[in-house]
Amino acid sequence: MTTHSTAEPSESVECRDCQELDLAEAVARSERDESRATDCRVLRKRHQAAEHGEQP
Repeated sequence: MTTHSTAEPSESVECRDCQELDLAEAVARSERDESRATDCRVLRKRHQAAEHGEQP
């Protein structure tokens, strides 16, 4: 099984928004909706930059 998570393995606790976006991406992939999965990844990156100060 291949995972496409963008989360770093060292992250022990993520915020709820990050978790919800990861879940939404997983659901989209399970429904073979790659467009929506991509949208979720983009939204997560934007959220991380805005809320967690991470650089893209």
